[in-house]
Amino acid sequence: MRGTTRGAAALLVFAIVSGCGSSAVATARPSQARLVVFAAASLSTALATAVPAFEQTHPGVTLTVSPGASSALRVQIEQGAPADVFLSADTVNATALVGEKLTNGGATPFAGNELTVIVPASNRAGITSPADLARPGVRVVAAGSQVPITRYAEQVVANLARQPGYPANFAAKYESNVVSHEDDVSAVVAKVALGEGDAAIVYVTDAKASTEVHAIPLPAAANVPATYDGVVIGTSAHLADAHAFLAWLAGPPGRSVLARFGFLPPP
Repeated sequence: MRGTTRGAAALLVFAIVSGCGSSAVATARPSQARLVVFAAASLSTALATAVPAFEQTHPGVTLTVSPGASSALRVQIEQGAPADVFLSADTVNATALVGEKLTNGGATPFAGNELTVIVPASNRAGITSPADLARPGVRVVAAGSQVPITRYAEQVVANLARQPGYPANFAAKYESNVVSHEDDVSAVVAKVALGEGDAAIVYVTDAKASTEVHAIPLPAAANVPATYDGVVIGTSAHLADAHAFLAWLAGPPGRSVLARFGFLPPP
């Protein structure tokens, strides 16, 4: 009997120790963090490569990208949409969230971009120069008034109007040729690619990502730099991981990936 009792006691001690050991191992494992990243539509193609690269070096962290117009994504965050990181195609929307105290920390510039004119691969309208955007009958596709690409495009148009060889009323003629206002820049590119518009002003990276459009460069003096800012949302349940992703994207590893898709370092 004594041997049986000792054996049972030993088994009990082993079970307790084993249980404690399992708990210790489980505690030591990295937490499973699932982050939602609200990102400007123009980042979609690049993030399809950047996200797996980040996840590979950060075990336990999974990113889900929700793309759209930066202005629309900002409004969603203001209305309480769950997000951990916001990547904007401008500084305005990210800075606004900082000012509204909806972020954890300030804005981080992580990329730059420039603009170009695109036409369908067929180019049936025969557009050869940005000056043709003001030509009668040309169908220009644009985005909504609050979308960052629209503000950048307006600056480009104003700059073009001051270039030699461009009429003083170039901006007015351009505006009269706008046939639609799309939700974001990806929708603008898609519409031009389908031939439902003759031209549009988009980011250089958008033109590079599509095989169905042809890019017509802008004069260097008329182009404008676009700065992309990122912020960590204050309500994130995984602040450390969210900051780690933003720092990675803004650092050498992330910029290396972005550069492959035509993005520039932030100005």
